[in-house]
Amino acid sequence: MLTITAIPAFNDNYIWVLQQDSVPYVYVVDPGDASVVTDYLELHGLTLAGILLTHHHADHTGGVPALVEYAKQTGATPLKVYGPHNESIVGLNVPLDPTSTAHCLLPYLSHPVQVLSLPGHTAGHIAYVIEDNVFCGDTLFSAGCGRVFEGSPAQMHQALSRLATLPDHTKVYCAHEYTLANLQFALRVDPDNCALHAYAKQVAALRKQGRASIPSTIALELTINPFLRTDKPEIVNSIKQHFNMQDTQHLDELTCFTLLRQWKNIF
Repeated sequence: MLTITAIPAFNDNYIWVLQQDSVPYVYVVDPGDASVVTDYLELHGLTLAGILLTHHHADHTGGVPALVEYAKQTGATPLKVYGPHNESIVGLNVPLDPTSTAHCLLPYLSHPVQVLSLPGHTAGHIAYVIEDNVFCGDTLFSAGCGRVFEGSPAQMHQALSRLATLPDHTKVYCAHEYTLANLQFALRVDPDNCALHAYAKQVAALRKQGRASIPSTIALELTINPFLRTDKPEIVNSIKQHFNMQDTQHLDELTCFTLLRQWKNIF
């Protein structure tokens, strides 16, 4: 059984710790801060087996050099740092190209790791699917999605569409606690969505208790996330109203996504 634990970092980042069947070797996903990771390892008597990176942004990779050095000092084998092959990341020594390596085997993990190509937020953004969990970095957030920095809206829309095809029960482990802010926008876009209102109440209660809103699930996101619902009439109508468009004007899904992301950028 895979145990997944969140280490909070900075203001709203999550660094995910992956541990299989209580073995003392773990992986971490997107460690922007090394100190919180080493504190966690020492507190729980664990050894770092490797690092999984989704993209090059510093709040996801900044802790890599210190963790590599920490692994050397603690006598562990050379630390494997996995990440996108086409992004420049200090310390990356196992570059992954999803077009040629769709799956890889990681020591101490029982199941193969599926590697997904998700360009959009950055040019080489990837995600990892392990058992029924997806670690999607800054591509899909609960009730939202990442900004389009280096890719195109078409790439981001395709990336989200690919994640949407994962099994409904797949747990979504994104890298930030953005859910409350995303819900404010989602409710503006989709105000009559009863499931969205119920989820907003649930998340507000969790955050009031200091608890994480993550993980979500693919099934939930398909129900409440406007960026995965750009084919729905209620989302299309909201976009037309916001941009003062004619009701008769046809909007395809990519145009809807592009306009929705523009709207969110200034919300």
